[in-house]
Amino acid sequence: MKASAFVYPWDVNGDPGAARFIAGTGVRQVTLAAAYHSTRALTPRHPRHRVVTAEHAAVLYPPDGRWEGRAIRPYAAGDWAPGDAYGEAAATLADAGLEVHTWVVLAHNSRLGAEQPHTSVVNAYGDRYPWAPCIAQPATRAYLVDLAAEAAVRPGAHGTELESLGWYGLAHLHAHDKTGGVGLGDAGQYLMSLCFCADCRDGYGRQGLDADELAAAVRGALEPVWRGAPSDGGWAGVEKLLGEATANATRAWRDGTARSLQEAAVGAVRAAAPEGFRILLHADPVSYHCGANAGVDPAHILSVADGVVVPCTGGAGLLTPFAERRRAGTVLAANFTVVTGMGGSPATLAADAARARDLGATELRLYHAGLAPDADLEAVRSALGGL
Repeated sequence: MKASAFVYPWDVNGDPGAARFIAGTGVRQVTLAAAYHSTRALTPRHPRHRVVTAEHAAVLYPPDGRWEGRAIRPYAAGDWAPGDAYGEAAATLADAGLEVHTWVVLAHNSRLGAEQPHTSVVNAYGDRYPWAPCIAQPATRAYLVDLAAEAAVRPGAHGTELESLGWYGLAHLHAHDKTGGVGLGDAGQYLMSLCFCADCRDGYGRQGLDADELAAAVRGALEPVWRGAPSDGGWAGVEKLLGEATANATRAWRDGTARSLQEAAVGAVRAAAPEGFRILLHADPVSYHCGANAGVDPAHILSVADGVVVPCTGGAGLLTPFAERRRAGTVLAANFTVVTGMGGSPATLAADAARARDLGATELRLYHAGLAPDADLEAVRSALGGL
């Protein structure tokens, strides 16, 4: 099975041995960040630093002139990825014999939400989520589509992986997070992720819902949860809290909004890309789920993109809904965390990969070559050598 490792430009730039070291793990491809959210990352082997702090979401290359005069535009990186950091790293990795694909994070941008609050998802209580741009707003959608095309099709790239191309909601890793005190469950997370910005309120109206009544219903449904009552899981739990007709109307609005954005973004990348360029989405097969792995309808997304990257750390069962709808040539990439300290299990990678292959996976993704210590990457090397 072909394997690709995720990499940041700062893992490679300034380290003469990084690209050869990554190639030595046995991967044939790297998925290199071209547009990324804020993060704090260790660099355990870099000769110049051990911690990189990316202070805000940014493109890791010089953006072009398409953004002139636009209120919503990508931010340039600071000293953590100056100039064309992506291009420099991509060239070095390619020289080491690795096929380079871009890694593009889209609807996840805390700086945009802080500086332009109106762009953010706003919940039924009026709280805004600055990390989560609302994908229903026309200006935000236009920004995301153009960003996808620009960041994905970098010189020399053979393909792209688009992350966060859908709804982002309450769930979000955040500095000093204190949101785990109430067990919201799947249903509660959905209700807390419903957006009530002006565009979403209009969207609910087109589904026959009154937005004020819907917001009140959400607040009322969640009141027992705040007091400690368990929240039923799955879509049946949402229907129980909101009522079947209301729940399905909200889902129709959100699913349709996400699907049309995914179609537009993939179409824009195809129009900008050379022939043979592969477009994958980081995806969850449950369409109402939010987050970096966008909730999708498997049949729909596999008719739009060339494949998906599916989270498999802890179990590869999410592959099955995609495998059932896979067509010839579709890529199903099983994504495994290989950093022990981040919950990964590089020691069991060979067995995990075999199980994923049995469930329909055609490729592997390994998160993350730059974050993993040497011992974890040695385990990866051993596992890939036996596949």
